[in-house]
Amino acid sequence: MGERTGPVADGLVTLVRAARVVRSVGRRGASAISGVVTPVGWAFLVLVPVALVVGRLLGWTELAVVGYAAVVVLLVAALSLVGRNAFVVTLSIPHERVTVGEPAVGEVVVVNPSRRRVLGVTVEIPVGRGLAELSLPGLRPGDRVSEPFTVPTTRRGVVRVGPVRTVRGDAVGLVRRELEWTGVTELFVHPRTVGIPSTSAGLLRDLEGSPTRDLAPSDISFHALREYLPGDERRAIHWRSTAKTGTFMVRQFEESRRSHIVIALSLSSADFGTEDEFELAVGVTGSLGIRAIRDARELSVVVSGLTPEFAKRKKLEVRGLGTLSRNRLLDDLAQVEHDETALRVTDLARVAGEDASGVSVAFLVVGSAATLGELRSAALGFPLGVEAVAIVCDPDTVPGLTRLSDLTVLTVGSLDDLQRSLARAAAS
Repeated sequence: MGERTGPVADGLVTLVRAARVVRSVGRRGASAISGVVTPVGWAFLVLVPVALVVGRLLGWTELAVVGYAAVVVLLVAALSLVGRNAFVVTLSIPHERVTVGEPAVGEVVVVNPSRRRVLGVTVEIPVGRGLAELSLPGLRPGDRVSEPFTVPTTRRGVVRVGPVRTVRGDAVGLVRRELEWTGVTELFVHPRTVGIPSTSAGLLRDLEGSPTRDLAPSDISFHALREYLPGDERRAIHWRSTAKTGTFMVRQFEESRRSHIVIALSLSSADFGTEDEFELAVGVTGSLGIRAIRDARELSVVVSGLTPEFAKRKKLEVRGLGTLSRNRLLDDLAQVEHDETALRVTDLARVAGEDASGVSVAFLVVGSAATLGELRSAALGFPLGVEAVAIVCDPDTVPGLTRLSDLTVLTVGSLDDLQRSLARAAAS
């Protein structure tokens, strides 16, 4: 108001403040109404004044009757929203992880902790992209009712269950009031896997450490003796040779290395002919990874990186999956999907070979769309001395084994074929 004072200025300030309060209350009221009134309810709200005004002006008694009937229906709908459900609702899923095809059941428990009877209510539980709807009966004071529901596990992925909400409304569907009672629970649907022979057998070498040309003061592979130099550890002194030569002699070893297994799964849609091939490839990756984890091997599981939309050039990167435990790996595999913008197997192998150090064995998991030439080119992405094994997943083909100078190609049609193919490759 600047420098103005007096009753007029005070009155204007009061009016402005009152207008702001009314506007705030109006916004909250409009938000509350819009949250419970359905599209059918808005149609009725438009129908009532139109029917009453037009019926009165034109003298159409029938139209006026329709308007009054709509008013009655709106009042009944409004009364159905009065009050609040005195419930305690909980959601439980006994298992957080299941395998594709295994049964998974959730349970909703509703308790009436009040001292009065409550009417029945409809409970809705979002399950993935679907919706489970349960009709619960009225509950007396202290009553408890539990209702199970099925969670679909026909496809690998992460199924979000919840939040559980109760729904109140009228029979016509003019209003709908939802109250959320729980949070969201995630159920991991893991890919199918199969037990395979230990990776310490024939096909995979260097698992117990093999010597290199690098010399070290201590390791498991003895190389030679040399004279003691300042800074050498005293525990490396070979006392028998020292006594014979009269000069301190120390042991020298060839440094050995533990094997580093890399499993590279292509996510490129161009490397797979069908969806079944990709699902089989995910199961193969999980089976190999679980075996390596159980054998306590150094393991890296990588998948193709994605190129952002409208990028000028493809993005050469890979994404690593968790390998700290079996569940961590399968949780990540449950969420992978093939994509047209993902790196193909040749680029995937090249990037994986550059990022991983000390690789001893590299598995390339692809579908039938990858050619033999592409697989050989992918194998060249790893350093010399790396055992490259390409596993081609094709449910419509006969399992086979092909050995090239720098590559072993296993063709599998099922997870059971993976067991037999690895055993055959190890024996040959």
